[in-house]
Order: sequence, then structure tokens, then C-alpha cells
Amino acid sequence: MEKPGQNIDFALKETSPKIGAGAVTGDKLSCTYDLVEQMHYLYVRVVKAKELSGKDVTGSCDPYVEVKLGNYRGMTKHFEKKSNPEWRQVFAFSKERIQASILEVIVKDKNVMLDDFIGGIMFDLNEIPKRVPPDSPLAPQWYRLEDRHGRKVKGELMLAVWMGTQADEAFSDAWHSDAATVGPEGVTNIRSKVYLSPKLWYVRVNVIEAQDLIPHDKTKFPEVYVKAMLGNQTLRTRVSQNKTLNPMWNEDLMFVVAEPFEEPLILAVENRVAPNNDETLGRCAIPLQSVQRRLDHRPLHSRWFNLEKHIMVDGEKKEIKFASRIHLRIFLEGGYHVLDESTHYSSDLRPTAKQLWKPSIGLLEVGIISAHGLMPMKTKDGKGTTDAYCVAKYGQKWIRTRTIVDSLMPKWNEQYTWEVFDTCTVITFGAFDNGHIPGGSGKDTRIGKVRIRLSTLESDRIYTHSYPLLVFHPSGIKKTGEIQLAVRFTCLSVINMLHMYSQPLLPKMHYIHPLSVLQLDSLRYQAMNIVSARLNRAEPPLRKEVVEYMLDVDSHMWSMRRSKANFFRIMNVLSGLVAVTKWFDQICHWRNPITTVLIHVLFVILVLYPELILPTVFLYLFLIGIWNFRWRPRHPPHMDTRLSHADAVHPDELDEEFDTFPTSRSPAIVRMRYDRLRSIGGRVQTVIGDLATQGERFLSLLSWRDPRATTLFLFFCLIAAVVLYVTPFQVVALLTGIYLLRHPRFRHKLPSVPLNLFRRLPARSDSLI
Repeated sequence: MEKPGQNIDFALKETSPKIGAGAVTGDKLSCTYDLVEQMHYLYVRVVKAKELSGKDVTGSCDPYVEVKLGNYRGMTKHFEKKSNPEWRQVFAFSKERIQASILEVIVKDKNVMLDDFIGGIMFDLNEIPKRVPPDSPLAPQWYRLEDRHGRKVKGELMLAVWMGTQADEAFSDAWHSDAATVGPEGVTNIRSKVYLSPKLWYVRVNVIEAQDLIPHDKTKFPEVYVKAMLGNQTLRTRVSQNKTLNPMWNEDLMFVVAEPFEEPLILAVENRVAPNNDETLGRCAIPLQSVQRRLDHRPLHSRWFNLEKHIMVDGEKKEIKFASRIHLRIFLEGGYHVLDESTHYSSDLRPTAKQLWKPSIGLLEVGIISAHGLMPMKTKDGKGTTDAYCVAKYGQKWIRTRTIVDSLMPKWNEQYTWEVFDTCTVITFGAFDNGHIPGGSGKDTRIGKVRIRLSTLESDRIYTHSYPLLVFHPSGIKKTGEIQLAVRFTCLSVINMLHMYSQPLLPKMHYIHPLSVLQLDSLRYQAMNIVSARLNRAEPPLRKEVVEYMLDVDSHMWSMRRSKANFFRIMNVLSGLVAVTKWFDQICHWRNPITTVLIHVLFVILVLYPELILPTVFLYLFLIGIWNFRWRPRHPPHMDTRLSHADAVHPDELDEEFDTFPTSRSPAIVRMRYDRLRSIGGRVQTVIGDLATQGERFLSLLSWRDPRATTLFLFFCLIAAVVLYVTPFQVVALLTGIYLLRHPRFRHKLPSVPLNLFRRLPARSDSLI
């Protein structure tokens, strides 16, 4: 159910698309691409030609093929002076845009002035066969060329022509009539693609000590520290406390690195001679390919590395080797999960090392069907237009749909599948306007974002909804359109899935050797930069602005609006406690005598029979959960503008939220104070948000927001009610007290099963914009 007061225009809408799932179509497509609507295409595969006659004076020809269907025409590349060319190109014509009944395939000779006609073939669309995967591809065959009057001429062309759907293998590599205006140079930027995030590792460098350093000025006590550089990441140890030529640090430095390892780790031992004047006492470069990898917290052996020093002699750099050494313990951490996205919306929680991965527990299938009502993102030929594509990110796999050119109602109908290893994860969708095709701005513009938490999905149910695309602008919240999705989560093992609720949310290393909050924030920022840079180097690139928007790169920035939203989330959680307090006050004041008498009777019974207290509480919770089952949510949560305080935000708060960092609104002294306030406010905002998240997780135990967690909790309540009924209260109280006061030797560093279940529960942070 939508939150009361939510603008209906910003609400989620259930849809009924004509997808294959559940429909009795008898079509093989409904078995594989059952979450999208069928789109029919006429495919033409131009393979090669032989014995083409030349039209030039020399008798040679520069052949190419033109495929013509009504107003649409596609052309292959041309070859110079070749009578037996090979093209191997596929053309796809959308059936819903076909307005002709004849397909013409014409071979022409490229000329400077006017291209010569060599020969052609005509096909009646009613006679073209239909092909449905997984049938094998249609075999191409030779066709004799004809002149304009239907007479056979010299030369043959090898073709395959068939009717198919978007499930066809040729679909992704085909030239599409929908994008005929893009041109061959822009085609690579509009095709659908699958990307993989680079495999990320934490590198831990334990700097222990150095020996036999040789400073330039031997009369002063050295103030030595170690500077470590990896790519564009630079970290420093503190200055050694023992001011000798054998300094000690025993300090850890952490970096993020991606496979394949391209740059070495460079360590420099530096001496602080004067303020802003540091002397390098030695350097060493360590290739990461040779670094040990560890899967747990067991320490690895340390090593001594020789330090090298360079001096300038006659303008040339010369290397001096001497006995200075540095003692290090360096390894790649395989037991951590490298966070590269906002912790509230993580799509993957597995450790880096594959040896530690558990089997998948399910499959996530997504059909990206269409969008409608999109706002024009740019102006082309005097009219507003949008070249829309969609990106989805889950785990290490990113997908990008093809770009639908010049359409405010694009239809993608593309289906993708991900393996699921943990239901307490989020898949993120983003819609963008392609700015990298001819006439574009050179930057992809965000249209909107959708997030779906898998734990809120029932197994084997197909969710078909139209999600509003919402973007925050300096003028306020704007709806830029709606995107239609079909989502299905399939469980492979119910036992494994329910067992996940008892496991720690993050890998064990995060609890055995935890990283500080500041350290995690810094490492996450570096990880996002690495992922963004790597995906930007793909072909076609997944642009930096797209990756940063999908990974919520600016989620930590201060915002008065977000702070107010988090405050009211806490107030909403506490409102239940306030209501109970008011009700109890009414009981004490005999506002309703009958209710007060019943409460007194219940109180006397529980005092006389204390063993009924806990069974009564758990039985009451069980009954509330069963009662709430009737009103359980019927669709995944979506961004709530009222919850986010986005639909009635003050203009001054908007100006602050979209202000630059550092601020550009005031003189230097005010700018410094303002930035400090925003920095502190950002931390306070995070703490308030975390508190609200804990309260909302507690409330979600009985709300059926996560149907599996609620089922587990209700079974626990029922069993606890029975066990506590047959067990003497004094025994339960004694065992509970002894357990809570147990010796540290009997405590584990890993969180308990109830705490793991609690941390996996969904919160309303999923619905925040």
C-alpha cells in the first residue's frame, strides 16, 4: 500500500503487459524470453557475392549491397576492385514499422558521381519463413541476380532472409532500421551490451620498520615516515616516534586494486627536513602479481625489501644501491567484500576470493519492457527528443539496453538473468539519454532511477509494474517518465535461502578484523573511481556519469531535506511507543472503565502466574503477524516523495542541496564555516538514518515486507510460546541471566543468529530518493 499523502503521479502502478509468462501461446519464445513482449523483425543476412560484373571501363567493380524495405534502407560497406566480396552483415527491420510488401536487395557499384546498378533480388514478405530459437540459424543460399526487368544477369549473392524476434542470435549485432539515422560511426554507442565490474581486492601493507637509513644531514635526528603510492592513491604512515636510523612504525595502510594488476605498489621512505621539504631516503616498487593472498585472519610471513636511491650526476639520474632495507608484511585480502556502492543498496556481499563463495540460492530474471511519457532531454531539428537507454546493475554484472533513437515511448523488450547469492541485496535500474550519437551533447543525461530489494519479492511470482522515474533538480522533484519492468525471483533452495538469515551480512573478516567507518568510506570512494575508470574504457564505454549515478556517489553529501526525512523516519518509528504511552495513561485515568478492569484482571493473572508473561507476549506477536498478513505489501517498495520530503521542499533548502562543495554563495570565512557545518551535518544525517533503519527493521519483522524473514520470526514466536509455556519461568530467567553474563571465553567475535537475522531485514531506506 502506498504511504498516505503520496502524490498518485509519483506512485507505483501495476501493469498487465502481454508477456509470454503465464500465457498459452505455443511459441518457443515464451519459454526463454517470457518476461518481455514479443517484437517481430525481418532479418536479412548478407553473406557474400561471386562473379559480379564490372561497370567500369576497366571491367572492375567496387561492390556494396543496399537492402531496401519501403522508406528504410541499409547499406553494407563497399570493397574496391573486388568481384567476389564477403560482407557478413545482418539487417533487422522492425515489423511494426514495415509499410511495404516487397523487400529489395540490390548490389551496386560505388562511383564518384552515380552508383551503377549491378543486379538485385526481390522478396515477397508473405513468402518469407519464420524462425524461432532455439532452432538453428537459417542457412544462407545463393540467389542469381536479376536486372530491373527481371532478367537473369551475371553474378550471384548469398543471402538468408527470415522473420524472427528479439530472441534471435542475430539481434544484437544487426543494423536496425529503428536507428537508421545514427550512421555507421554511431552504431557501437547504441547497441545493447553486458559489462562486468573489475574484480576488486583490498591490499594491506603492514609497515613494520626500516634499517640503516642514510639521511643527507647526519647531524639532525631524522623524522621519518613512509609514503605508499598505488595508482592515484597515496597514503602515509605517521612519523616514527623513535628518531633513529632504524625507525619503527608497525602501521597498516589499506588500498583498493583491480585485476588485472597494472601498476606496482611504490613505497618511499621520506625524512621531514623542514616544513614542506621532505627528503627521499629510498624507494622500492613491488609488483602486485607477486604478492601473497590470504583468505582469513591468519598472519602471513613478513619480508625485507631493499630500498633504492637515485642521485643526479651531470644531469642524469643514477641509481645507488646500499644497505637500507624496509620490513613489510604485504598481502591481498581475499576475505573481505570490497564495497563499491552505497552500503544501503549493496547488490553483492560476497568476499573477493572465489574459494569462499557459497552456492547461489536463486535466479533473478528481469524484463526491461518499455518506457512512456519521457520528457524531452534535448532539442534536435527544432523539436524536443530523447534517445533513451536503460542500465541495470546487480553484483558484478552490468547490462545496458540498446538505445531507442528519437522516441519518448521507447520499447526495449530485453530480458536479462542474474545469479543470486543473497536475498538481502538490491538491483538498481537507471534510465539515461544517450549524448554520444551524432548531434548529442557528449554527456549522457540521467532520466531516473529504480531500486528493488530482492528480499521484498516473493519466490516465483512475476511482478509487473510501471515505476515513475524521478529526478531531483534545483527547482524540485520532477517526474521524467515511467519505466515498465517485469521481475521474477526464482528460489533454487528454500533451505539455503532461509539459512542465509542466520549468517553474518558481510564476510567474517569484517567482524574479526573490522575496518573503521572512515577507512571504509575512503576505500569505497577509491573503489568507485576504479570501477568507473575501467567501465569507461570498455567499448562502447559505460560513461563515468552513468556509473557514478548508479553507485550513488554523492549519497554522503549534506542535505537539509535528507536530514529532515531521516528525523521524521525516527519520529514515525517512535510514534508507536508514544501511542502505547498515551493508551497506558488512559488506562491509569479510567477513561474507559471496562478496558481498565480487563487490564487489571490480566495484570493480576500475570503476577500470580508469571510463567504466562512471555508465552502471552510471543503469542500476541504471533497473532499480530498473522493479522497483518491480510495487508502485506503486494508490490516492491519504490521511492516515496513524501517520505523523502521531496515534494514540498523549501527553495532555500534546494539551493543549499544543489550548491557546489565548497560553497560558492559567500565569502571565504563563511564558506569555511558553511562547509564545516555541512560535513558535520552529513555525519549526523548518517547516524540518524542508521537509527531509523534499526527501528524500521524491527517493525518489518511482522509487516511481511520480507515474507521469508517474517515466516521465520512467526515460527520462532510460536515455538517460543510453546517452549516457554512448558518451561518454569524461574529456569528461563536463570538460563537467560547466565547466558547474558557468560565469560568472554565463551563469546564469539561473529554476531549471533538473531542479530544476523535482524541486520538482513529491509528498511524504508530503500524508498528514499
